Amino acid sequence: MKTIKFYPIGIIHSPFNEAKGTPIQFSASKDIEGTIEIFPDFIEGLKDLEDFSHIILIYHFHLAKNAALRVIPFMDDCERGVFSTRAPNRPNSIGFSIVKLNKIENNNLYVSGLDIINGTPLLDIKPYVPEFDVVDVTKTGWLEKKVSKLPNIKDDGRFVEK
Repeated sequence: MKTIKFYPIGIIHSPFNEAKGTPIQFSASKDIEGTIEIFPDFIEGLKDLEDFSHIILIYHFHLAKNAALRVIPFMDDCERGVFSTRAPNRPNSIGFSIVKLNKIENNNLYVSGLDIINGTPLLDIKPYVPEFDVVDVTKTGWLEKKVSKLPNIKDDGRFVEK
């Protein structure tokens, strides 16, 4: 198989300078504000984005440890298969967050709902459209009984390179 290469289109700026203490999901970080700096070569791609209230950020977990196929996720104390978690140390360290787009000025997107470490490379942006992105879920696996912990759980640094 061919090697796949991605290049950042921008940098995410947030108040979190390290993994420890960062919210672990965007639904637990609604009031956290930051900016997304889009690199000059990609500014033209921002056309019409201001008409959306929310966007999906796709980014590289640049501080993640080496990939593991089994991890102990934040809201559990049992080892799980990485694909049943949102842990950052995955075979391809790609993350996503849905954030509120407050405004765009030149090459800066002002957003809220950030659960991302400052300096994280941004790979792509997509508009969030409920008719495309919301589905009726019938099962949430091992997380079903754990999701109520979300507001109180923060990153403890277990997935970053030391």
